[in-house]
Amino acid sequence: MTKRLTLKLIAACALAAAAAAPAMAQTQLKWAHVYETSEPYHKWSVWAGDEIKKRTNGRYEVKVFPASTLGKEADINQGLQLGTVDIVLTGASFAARSYQPLAISYFPFIFRDAEHQFKYAKSDVFKDLAGGYDKASGNHITAMTYYGARHVTSNRPIAKPEDMKGLKIRVPDAPAYLAFPKSLGANPTPIAFAEVYLALQNGTVEAQENPLPTIEAKKFYEVQKNISLTGHIVDSLLTVVSGSTWGKLSDADKKTFTDVMVEAAEKASKEIAASEVRLTEEFKKKGINIITVDKNAFREAVLKTTKPTDQGYRQADYDKIVNIK
Repeated sequence: MTKRLTLKLIAACALAAAAAAPAMAQTQLKWAHVYETSEPYHKWSVWAGDEIKKRTNGRYEVKVFPASTLGKEADINQGLQLGTVDIVLTGASFAARSYQPLAISYFPFIFRDAEHQFKYAKSDVFKDLAGGYDKASGNHITAMTYYGARHVTSNRPIAKPEDMKGLKIRVPDAPAYLAFPKSLGANPTPIAFAEVYLALQNGTVEAQENPLPTIEAKKFYEVQKNISLTGHIVDSLLTVVSGSTWGKLSDADKKTFTDVMVEAAEKASKEIAASEVRLTEEFKKKGINIITVDKNAFREAVLKTTKPTDQGYRQADYDKIVNIK
């Protein structure tokens, strides 16, 4: 009798301990991006990973790999297909290697400002383009994050379109970024993101283009003393889940992942937009030459020499985006 009572007590204690213990993660997921740990993209990716774990009761545990830890941007996009990463935060220009129309958002001056892009992220045309990517790649886009308006930093001042002629400027290693410099007679040079600072420092290139928060985070202002506020591309990042991972999620988990990733994107977007406002003045205080250009002059110069269909994009998509109010 005593032995049976002891066994029952042990069993009861084991059940109580199991009930009290937190649910163990059954699946570990890798989330990769190329941005610094100091940037909002990383902070909110980590937040999203924690939220996914919390909202799925620990069934999914997400580890975020920042700063090209798992490879350059082209590598992590390929990793979605190879199964080496589960989630990436990436530019649409790189995702567009699977579905070219998606990169229409990189056509110079297609967006008026950040607000225009926020509306695009919720538009039918974006849903259609994202669906086309999903079908072509097998992966799934869950959210869009505002990355900022891209501006030119350079060794010599760039004040008007003619100043771009012959400028050796670094651009990301993706075709979507070539239209702006090529149409103005510059010499675009694709270089991986992680190698840009050194390329500017040693004179491999004499200019680059990125949003102000990225110029700050990557410290490009240390090796470039001119910032021309061209705003030629209003850039964004996509949160993409690999097809193999997405396909294993239940409908309820798909909703959870989407809800969390959209919320993270909105939080990061607001932080980036706010930082753009303050950074112009902060760069001036650092002694950087901030050049306010006539954006219409740059836009007209670009449109004289190139149009969306020249870059392989669909005119209908361009027209729909431009006309978003």
